[in-house]
Amino acid sequence: MGMNNENASRARADYRNWMPKGMVYTFLAGAIGCGAAAILLGLVLNGTLKTVLTVAFAALAVILCGMTVWALLMRRAFSYDGRRQMSRQIIEGTAAHVKLPAGGRCLDVGCGSGALAIAVAKRNPKAEVVGIDRWGKEYASFNKSLCEDNARAEGVKRISFQQGDATHLGFSDETFDAVVSNYVYHNIPGDRQQYLLETLRTLKKGGSFALHDIFSKSKYGDMQAFVTHLKDMGYQKVELIDTTDGRFMTKFEAAWMGLSGSALLTGIK
Repeated sequence: MGMNNENASRARADYRNWMPKGMVYTFLAGAIGCGAAAILLGLVLNGTLKTVLTVAFAALAVILCGMTVWALLMRRAFSYDGRRQMSRQIIEGTAAHVKLPAGGRCLDVGCGSGALAIAVAKRNPKAEVVGIDRWGKEYASFNKSLCEDNARAEGVKRISFQQGDATHLGFSDETFDAVVSNYVYHNIPGDRQQYLLETLRTLKKGGSFALHDIFSKSKYGDMQAFVTHLKDMGYQKVELIDTTDGRFMTKFEAAWMGLSGSALLTGIK
């Protein structure tokens, strides 16, 4: 019985957490280090220099303590096993916008741990899903092997993962019947509207798209003008759907998490 339980545990998908544990530890270590420095400087220095440095390091310690608490709250909200499970809500909500024909193909840009690609594949078992990611050092715990392990754990077979660059996709025009993405492009410096067009370039005529990101003006410019531009290009049913209205998160959650402007760009080519 113990062995069966162990195997069942191993077979469980692990989508990791969007707030890396290492970042929490970094903030905590910084807070402890600055606090210790403030105490030490207070003991060994005298005069104005002592006051300035002690106050400065103490202030940094307080700030880093706050950042540690913020990071911990983020991890709790994003956890797939916790009570809030915001990550799961976003992934499932985005995947729900994709309906693929039998034999159809979907591209997930920036697949991370494979969560969105797998969610789409589970909803469309007769289709094929391709996930691409550069799996950079910023999210070192996400990699191709993790994606493949998660796909096996979820019993998804018509799925594959490969290294890729969201700014220059290695696919021909009109390759896929659907394209999806979640919180990817805002992490890439440059013309993010152009990155969206690069993804849509690979979409077949009549194909659907569901791209979730932080579409704030500071990151993307005028997205309503972009929606109009897509319609002028012949795209249909193009919408920019606010996901901070309770759909995926509340306005308050979006504000303290730094996710204000989160929305789904959806439509048909």
